[in-house]
Amino acid sequence: MQVDHLLRLDRLDLSLVWGDEALLGQEIGGVTATDLEDPARFLQPGEIVLSGLVWWARDGDPAKTDRFVSALSEAGAVALLAGEETHGEVPAELMDACRSHRVALLGVPAHTSFRAITEAVYLRQWGELSRRPTDHYALPENVRVDLDRALERGAPPGELLDLAFAHLGTPACHLLSGSGRTVARTTTAPELPPQRAVETLRGRHGTTVRIEADDSAFDAWYLHLPEDGQAPPRILHEIGELVGRHRRRQDRRTAPRRQAQEGLVGRVCAAYGDVNGLEEALRSCGLDAAPAYTVVVAASGGSGDRGDAAAALAEALRHQKPVTFAAAALGEGEAVAVLAHEPGPGAEVPARLREVWPLLHACRPGAALHAGVSDPVRRPADLRGALAQARYALEGARSTAPGAARVARLADLADLRTLLAGVPADVRAVYLDTVLGPLLRAGKGSHATLLETLEVFLAHNCSWARTAEALHLHVNTVHYRIDRIQALTGRDLSRLDHKLDLRAALLCR
Repeated sequence: MQVDHLLRLDRLDLSLVWGDEALLGQEIGGVTATDLEDPARFLQPGEIVLSGLVWWARDGDPAKTDRFVSALSEAGAVALLAGEETHGEVPAELMDACRSHRVALLGVPAHTSFRAITEAVYLRQWGELSRRPTDHYALPENVRVDLDRALERGAPPGELLDLAFAHLGTPACHLLSGSGRTVARTTTAPELPPQRAVETLRGRHGTTVRIEADDSAFDAWYLHLPEDGQAPPRILHEIGELVGRHRRRQDRRTAPRRQAQEGLVGRVCAAYGDVNGLEEALRSCGLDAAPAYTVVVAASGGSGDRGDAAAALAEALRHQKPVTFAAAALGEGEAVAVLAHEPGPGAEVPARLREVWPLLHACRPGAALHAGVSDPVRRPADLRGALAQARYALEGARSTAPGAARVARLADLADLRTLLAGVPADVRAVYLDTVLGPLLRAGKGSHATLLETLEVFLAHNCSWARTAEALHLHVNTVHYRIDRIQALTGRDLSRLDHKLDLRAALLCR
């Protein structure tokens, strides 16, 4: 532990009165507290000296101060920590004496106890004693200091990884998200496609450490080394803690941006609103003046948390390198994102989402994730229409893949089932009751039999013989049942429009 490390401990709140870089870089070997005028015989080389300055007086002999500091210098003390409580400050003549004898001088505020300083030094030294080339080997002190400094100045995670592993020969190491996105990697690590990254995380080879942070199954971070034994466990734990601090700081910095994104999504989803307000919301998210926009709506229909859809959608869009976006949760299990992009890349959004969507779903299979993607629009005023498109496509995705993950767009509404999926549930219920009400209201078994016959009859293109064969009935029985259906519903199954009415009603159930 070096002298300047004490200055970086926020809980001690020490101040530098005098000392240059060379003096502050000296290693601390121990601690002695004294208020003797001549403490030389009690000191050991490398110690810091804590003094309440009881021996000093404002009207005293200046030579006394010089003798005290000279004794510290001759004994090999690396710093003097002077308490400010007795005199309210560190005397100027003490600073002059320390400068003359080249002893670093730190001020100790009244609210910081000498015991707290002593414990800070010895706890740090105790930790350093366990740094041996075993499983308990810890980061060297100089590496830890460099990492702390890099973290303070906001270094990106890739630089942090290179600094952390440099003393081990910089082995290949990836920082991966749960969906296989490479957040960062050492300079020696190869690129990993998302699918391969996910397989790597779930494989049995190498070493993987999860980064502790406020995250979800979709965007959790993992340190992964492809081979076992490339770094001692304690070092990996320390590096993981450092990366976790980096992420928590990043999350705090982006909190205002998340609020702006929520505001934008709220304006897009509002039934009415001024275009100027929408444009201002886009500007606050850095999405203004974009050549094109696409809206994506995602939903979690399974056992996931309320924030599953928002976390999954944001993580999926982070895989889309050329696209900037704003995403936020909206209601129970739903999330909306607005993407800004060039006209060309917008057409690629559905395809790229489809590539990564199964990887997200595999992070939490019970979430049953679906997404709907709008066509690109050119004006902010058209975003509400794009939202309606995306929601319609989402309902189509839900109807065709209720138990699996799917991404859909309007162009995928290629049949009556997916078209009807976008119709509001209450509208579908009214239509179903209007067309098939007489068959549904009564709870008699005969009506259930009639519904089954109608479904099979329509599925077999209204063929009497194939329907009878499928239901293991005589063809006359089929004729009788179809006559009953026509009488109850008022539809004529020899007419195409009436067939479509009944088929649509069956799909609305």
